[in-house]
Amino acid sequence: MIERENHQVLIPDGNVVLHEGDYISVIVPPDRMKALFSSIGIESRMIHDVIIAGGGRLAYYLASKLLRSRIQVRIIENNRARCDELSELLPKAMIIYGDATNTELLKEEGLENADAFVSLTGLDEENVMLGCYAARVSRAKVVTKINKITYGGIMDSFDVGSIVSPRHLTTELISQYVRCMQNSMGSAVEAVYRMVDNKVEALEFSVKKGAKVLDMPLAEMKLKDNLLLCSIVRRGKMILPSGQDRIQAGDTVIVVTTHKGLDEIEDILA
Repeated sequence: MIERENHQVLIPDGNVVLHEGDYISVIVPPDRMKALFSSIGIESRMIHDVIIAGGGRLAYYLASKLLRSRIQVRIIENNRARCDELSELLPKAMIIYGDATNTELLKEEGLENADAFVSLTGLDEENVMLGCYAARVSRAKVVTKINKITYGGIMDSFDVGSIVSPRHLTTELISQYVRCMQNSMGSAVEAVYRMVDNKVEALEFSVKKGAKVLDMPLAEMKLKDNLLLCSIVRRGKMILPSGQDRIQAGDTVIVVTTHKGLDEIEDILA
């Protein structure tokens, strides 16, 4: 998928040419990600040390998962009672009572050498400021929480790393639930993920016997424009399809498209 500076979204085919300033999204098997980053000159490194600004529920759940992966976690929280509570809930994490917007405190806690920094305070403006600061003074992977979906493209002008919106994630989960309910009533869509301000959908289809797309080389299929068949999952193994691959009954097929309302695998055909 390609997103241009004018917010135009393209699902690429063999004729699309990349332009300077394009944002591209790719699908890569996990075991090939490091090789991909290396080939295009992007440095990747393991995360061992994470600083979290804010000690709310999101911080607790994130820290819990990180600690299970043996990642060191430091949480900076400005409410003393919450610090005491987090100390009991997360005995393996370091809980720091203080103001995360205090740059001296961030330096003392080693922000400049941290592998990742996540701003999860209750104020969007504070999170944006912290994300910008962390991106400027460190090489950490920066993740910034914002609640107001209406900020939209405004955030593109800020260097705040990856942006996470709890409200947007909630909308995604509701959409997935609705599609699963439709699946129980005959739709073949197992999951749906919306991207780029809902302009693009990634759909996961379950392929049943008798489908019109079976046993046909992909090169011979006439697919809709602005639609890309990204991968085929067969008996737990992911296949990045070539023109000679064929869809079989029982496969799971992942499709990315700008078209809305696709319910059956046959809907990908022109």
